[in-house]
Amino acid sequence: MKIAVVGLGYVGLPLSLQFARSDTEVVGLDVDLAKVKLLNSGHSYIRHIESSAIVEAVKAGRFSASTDFSRVKEVEAVIICVPTPLNKNREPDISYILETGKSIARHIRQGLLVVLESTTYPGTTEDELRPVLEEGSGMKAGVDFHLAFSPERAEPGSSNSQVALIPKVIGALTPACLERAKAVYGRAIRTLVPVSSCRVAEAAKLTENIFRSVNIALVNELKVVYTAMGIDIWEVIEAAKTKPFGFMPFYPGPGLGGHCIPIDPFYLTWKAREYVQNTRFIELAGEINSAMPEYVVHQVVAALNDRRKALNGSKVLVVGLAYKADVDDDRESPSYVLMTLLKERGAQVSYYDPYVPVIKLTREHPQWAGVKSIYWEEKTIKNFDLALIATKHAEVDYPALAQWADCIVDTRNAMAGIPTREGQVRKA
Repeated sequence: MKIAVVGLGYVGLPLSLQFARSDTEVVGLDVDLAKVKLLNSGHSYIRHIESSAIVEAVKAGRFSASTDFSRVKEVEAVIICVPTPLNKNREPDISYILETGKSIARHIRQGLLVVLESTTYPGTTEDELRPVLEEGSGMKAGVDFHLAFSPERAEPGSSNSQVALIPKVIGALTPACLERAKAVYGRAIRTLVPVSSCRVAEAAKLTENIFRSVNIALVNELKVVYTAMGIDIWEVIEAAKTKPFGFMPFYPGPGLGGHCIPIDPFYLTWKAREYVQNTRFIELAGEINSAMPEYVVHQVVAALNDRRKALNGSKVLVVGLAYKADVDDDRESPSYVLMTLLKERGAQVSYYDPYVPVIKLTREHPQWAGVKSIYWEEKTIKNFDLALIATKHAEVDYPALAQWADCIVDTRNAMAGIPTREGQVRKA
């Protein structure tokens, strides 16, 4: 079997390599020529994906990357893994999906399977992607070609081998489409979870991410309340999670990051308006999580005030730029919001992240493009008035930070168990 995977990012590349390991020839399609060249030369641009895995797949003839979408003519299935961001009005932007649909439509042949994996609102596959594919190909979905939706469930930072172990939800346009999708994914994924429609599969993915968003908002709100009471939220969670039933631990932070949790719930909020439905839990969770960076900045101000210093003019080091521990993924990272808020209030802001040596251009925070991580050394760290821990990377030497930094604001409980001076660390 030969398939194409469109979009070679944090979702598409691991999926491509898993199919390649499963004796499937994969053509990886992407509009980024630089990515394509790196992959074909056996180099990874994602930290947790080893270049050796790419080299192995390329040498075996089971993986190649290309910008030529006409290669869809060669394959039996196309899997679409492109971004679905929000626009400046916080409305769903499915332009990447539709443009991909147009690019592959003219090359669709009889019997081809097209699967959308990008997270989106219920109805996107059938109501938005399907017409684009049918108009561009002159064929009919469910008759001439197969159409399905199977949401990505990638875990950033996990090894490639985990892709095969994560159960795969699959919904399709027709029973025949579902069987074809099962046959394709069954080559690479151990457990398949078929559902009755594309809409159900789309809703399942949104539900997973909404569940996380709402529960993270709950612990973030509890953090603020318990802090006012002089109670450590981290100790509370450690105690509560000893209950073997009825409780699942979620942890507070400086805000939400990544390409899923801060964005995906609002796809349902937007779509629900079409049905005159309110999504109050989702919207409230969004408000609470979005307010966390401001809360953290207030804690920074308080920590500096304790030392008779003002935020305006102070040198602040943000420790951790990636949105999640031990990854190089900085999409939607709350660290950017923190850095911007601090700078707007007059602070001189720098960052340290062993996984993000230089900030690339982003749509949301272009003003930080080109800024480089500081060098991790005593002389440099001691030059800052305050260190703000925004991401808990295992490679960061927190005991050294305790020795070098006079004042630390910790949003991730990274300093727990590390000897510190009285009043040196403030949790936020």
